[in-house]
Amino acid sequence: MSATVTRIKSEAEASLESAFAVARESLPGQAKVQALRDEAAALFACNGLPTRRVEAWHYTDLRAAMRTMLPLAQPPGKALIAKAGAALAPAAEGQVRAVLIDGYFIDELSVGLITSDITMRPLDVTLAEGDRVAIEILSTPNLGRGDAALALNTAFMQGGVEIDVEPGYHAALPVELIQINSADKPSAIFSRSMVRAGAGSKFTLLERHISLGTEAVQKNDALVLFTSGRSQVEHVFVRERAPDSQTHVHSLLLNVWEDVKLNSFALVEGGGLLRRQIFARFESERAELSLSGSTLLRGKDHADTTLVVDHANPHNSSREYFKHIVDGSATGVFQGKIIVAPHAQKTEGMMKSQTILTGVDAAMYNKPELEIFADDVTCGHGATVGALDPVQLFYAMSRGLPRADAETLLLEAFAGDAIDRVADESLRDMLIARVRSWLQRRAMS
Repeated sequence: MSATVTRIKSEAEASLESAFAVARESLPGQAKVQALRDEAAALFACNGLPTRRVEAWHYTDLRAAMRTMLPLAQPPGKALIAKAGAALAPAAEGQVRAVLIDGYFIDELSVGLITSDITMRPLDVTLAEGDRVAIEILSTPNLGRGDAALALNTAFMQGGVEIDVEPGYHAALPVELIQINSADKPSAIFSRSMVRAGAGSKFTLLERHISLGTEAVQKNDALVLFTSGRSQVEHVFVRERAPDSQTHVHSLLLNVWEDVKLNSFALVEGGGLLRRQIFARFESERAELSLSGSTLLRGKDHADTTLVVDHANPHNSSREYFKHIVDGSATGVFQGKIIVAPHAQKTEGMMKSQTILTGVDAAMYNKPELEIFADDVTCGHGATVGALDPVQLFYAMSRGLPRADAETLLLEAFAGDAIDRVADESLRDMLIARVRSWLQRRAMS
């Protein structure tokens, strides 16, 4: 005899289901998109918001963090667009820039020499037109299956942007994707964007997340990065410090095809609760994937980096290298899983997470995993958590540096070790400058 267990829905879960039912008919997309939304909504209704009972979410209880649902964000008015525009530095001549405010594509702030080499358009147009190939890529059938937070994004997705880089094109300047939270009132944001790298293309994608206000925000966004054969893409993600009232789930979905070189780096400056999850899959052979990042946390920040790299085909290599500085009573999480399919011989996969705790109540949870079903592979993982090396600290202070300056110097070098993996020199300089600024604020607090 077995009893049927009925899950009791939280207030937020019930509100999210009701909000989808109300918004369903007005969300962009034809029959195939609507079926995709309905399937995702059904998965969410079954599973609800992730809790610690879900293994992949064991250290980040989203259900507890989202007790109520905030109102869905609306398209920004002229005043908010002007405010956001004033906060942005002018784009360089010839640079392509796509701007989203509260998840909505803003044409008047999105600039660049849009030619036949690089095109961009609102995602709502892509969904409405129902292009079969585009919808198939957006649906990411082999990435993040069963993840309730990603399903929620799929159900509500709207307002993002599609950027296409044509085959063989080499962009001289980074392509910018800027997401701005106006935070003029409490709101829930759902957006999905897609970047397609044509065969043989080469470019850098700079993705920035900026918060302008202090109101509570529940943000669930996703970026689908589809790399065609022989393309070379460098992706730099910068999440500037957000208000403590923000709850943010960001999903990065990577399709890696033959002979692709893809390097993705993330700088996370903390603020509120952040879950950054990466789902990557090798769709062919002879590709190289590098995932790295530096996370800076203080106060009561909570930042979770969780990734799954699926070596579904042979002769591919992946490298994961993440650094964390956890100050105050903040909490850091790193979960990494490398999966090697039975036929994926000659796989190389290496994963490392390193953390320095500088706060008495700071905490770090590491969970690196390998699931290997092939026998001719080279794979390994490691994780370390510790304090600043007292010998190095003594050496720096013996050269006349005050303790605070000595700590800042060593922590900058620690975070900069991961930043060195960014190929673009100007972006490296920008990232180091942001780390230095964060450390200076830490020293003064």
